[in-house]
Amino acid sequence: QVQLVESGGGLVQAGGSLRLSCAASGFTFGAAVMGWFRQAPGKEREFVAAVTRSAYSTFYGDFVKGQFTISRDNAKNMVYLQMNSLKPEDTAVYYCAADLTASNVRRGTEYDYWGKGTLVTVSS
Repeated sequence: QVQLVESGGGLVQAGGSLRLSCAASGFTFGAAVMGWFRQAPGKEREFVAAVTRSAYSTFYGDFVKGQFTISRDNAKNMVYLQMNSLKPEDTAVYYCAADLTASNVRRGTEYDYWGKGTLVTVSS
């Protein structure tokens, strides 16, 4: 049974940092591109970041501008999203996702498995 379980969300003040974690199980983690997406209230889901199977390459949404860093630990089946200098507009539910085909890592429809999300709230 495939599981992606996010953790690390919460309430933080603007300018603060959070580290999101995603624990994966039930599939060959090292064979998947891993991504983070987010969805703010009333908005469409948005690509945040992705990391390739070997962590050789990373990709970020246009809005990130060095604010976030994605990483993975294949030995632990974990993927992380370090978020710094958080702003109120970063408030959203953040989802971890796995893409076994790695066709277009920025497109959410390409991902095969999704977690249930973790809520990040940034207060001003």
